[in-house]
Amino acid sequence: MIDRLFTWFDNRLAISRSGRHLLNKIFPDHWSFMIGEIALYSFIVLLATGVFLTLYFVPSGQDVVYHGIYAPFDGQTMSAAFKSTLDLSFSVRGGLLMRQMHHWSANIFVGSIVVHMLRVFFTGAFRRPRELNWFIGTTLMILAIVNGFLGYSIPDDLVSGTGIRIAYSILESIPFVGSYLATLLFGGVFPGNGSIIPRFFILHVLIVPLVIFGLLGAHLGLLVKHKHTQFKGNGAREDNVVGAPMWPTFMIKTTGFLFLTTAVTVLLGAFVQINPIWLYGPYIPFHVSYAVQPDWYMGWLDGALRVMPSWELHLPGHMIPNVFFPAVLLPGITFNVMMAWPWIEAAFTRDDREHHILDRPRDRPVRTAVGAAVLAFYFVLFGASATDVLANYLSVSLNVVLLSFRVLCVVVPLIVFPVTYKICTEMSHTKGAGKRKQYNIIVRGEDGGYSAVPTEAYAGYRHEVLEPIDVDSVDLSGVMGEPEPTGTAGVYQIPRDYR
Repeated sequence: MIDRLFTWFDNRLAISRSGRHLLNKIFPDHWSFMIGEIALYSFIVLLATGVFLTLYFVPSGQDVVYHGIYAPFDGQTMSAAFKSTLDLSFSVRGGLLMRQMHHWSANIFVGSIVVHMLRVFFTGAFRRPRELNWFIGTTLMILAIVNGFLGYSIPDDLVSGTGIRIAYSILESIPFVGSYLATLLFGGVFPGNGSIIPRFFILHVLIVPLVIFGLLGAHLGLLVKHKHTQFKGNGAREDNVVGAPMWPTFMIKTTGFLFLTTAVTVLLGAFVQINPIWLYGPYIPFHVSYAVQPDWYMGWLDGALRVMPSWELHLPGHMIPNVFFPAVLLPGITFNVMMAWPWIEAAFTRDDREHHILDRPRDRPVRTAVGAAVLAFYFVLFGASATDVLANYLSVSLNVVLLSFRVLCVVVPLIVFPVTYKICTEMSHTKGAGKRKQYNIIVRGEDGGYSAVPTEAYAGYRHEVLEPIDVDSVDLSGVMGEPEPTGTAGVYQIPRDYR
C-alpha cells in the first residue's frame, strides 16, 4: 500500500527524480560555510522559543496593577505587556530560560547573518550569477535587525520604551511624509494609549517572520539552483562542484551542528543574563536610565545619533531635523549601496563573467580595503553608543568624548583603507603568504654531515585533482561512498551544469 501511495504521488510530482537530485547536491567542505548554517539554526530556535513565549505574553498597553512574585513591584501600576513579561520570567515554569534563549538566539541570528555576509563580500561570492541572492541576503539582514528591534520593544520596559520613542522621532524626521508614517504605524502620538504594543507584536510574530520565511526559501532555492561557490584546491574548478553529497555525509554533519547550535543557545539562556527588565522597570515617559544601550546590532545607529553635529536643513516652509541625517539618510545610503554592490563592482572592474571559484581577500586589495574601511567606520559608531559610559569611566567631559568620536569616524577609515590595501598587495606578491611554513628535518649522515629533509605538506595545502564520478550511478540505498572516487575519501565531483 505504501509503495502504491508513493507511486501515485511520484507519477504526479516527480518526487523520486527531484529528490534524487537534491540528495546528490554537493557541499564543499570549508568551515566558513557553517556560518550561514548558524543563522538558519538560530532562526529555528527563535521560532520554537517564540511560540512558547507567545502563549503567555499579553500584547497590551492597558494599565494593570501588579501583584506577583517579584516583591519590589507589588502594587505598582504597569502595562499588561510588562506584567506578563514579569510573570513569564518569575511565575511560568521555564519561562525565564525561554525568554533568554529567545533573546540570545536573536543576537546570534543577526550576528551570524552579518558575519556570513562579510564572508560572501570579502570572497566575492556575490558576483554573477548570485547578485539576486546577495540582494535577498541583504534584505534578510535588514528584516532581522528590524524584527529584533520590534521584539525587545514589546515588553514595554523603560529601556525598550526609550527605544520606541527614538524610533518615533526618526519616523517623524523624514521630510514631508514623516508625520503621516508615524501616525500610520503608531496610531497617533507616542506613547498615546499604548496601541503601539499590539501593533509591534503583530509585526514581530506574524508579518515580518512570514516575509523572512519567503525570502529564506528563495535564498535557499537559489543556492540549490546555482550550487555552492568553492575555494581553490582539491580539484575545484569553475565548471564543477567538489565536496560531500547531501546524503548521508552532509545531513549527518549538519544535524549535529543544529544540536550544537541549540545547546550553546540553551547554555547562554541558562547561565548568562540578558535583558533583565525587572531591573529597568516599566516605561514611564519622564524616566531615563543611565548606562543602558540597545542590543549590539542597533549600537551603530545609536552611536550615529550621538555623534552627529546639531545640523539642520531649512527649506521654504519646511525643516529637515538633525535626526534625519544619522538615522534615515546614513542607513539608507548604507543598505542601498550594499544591495547594489555586485553591479557597482562589475561596472568598475568591467567583469560580467560567471564566478564560482572564491577569491582570497588579499587577491582583491581594493575590495578588501573598502570593506575594511567601511567596517572600521561602523565599529567607531558602535563604540560611540557608549559615550556617556566612557565619559564617566574616564572622568572626562562628555563633549570631549563626542568630539573624539567625530574625529575618529573620519580618521580611522582613512587609515584602515591604505593599511589594508598595502597588506593585501604585499601578501599577494609574496609566495606562500598566509600559509604555514613547511618544516625541514635535519638529518646527520654516516659521514658526519647534515642534510635537510622537507616534511610532508599540510593536507589543506595539497592541490589534489579528483577523478570525476557520476553521482547518479551511486546507490543511495546504502552508504553513499561506493565506489569511492579517486582522491579524498567521501568527496565527489559533479559538473556545475548537473541537473
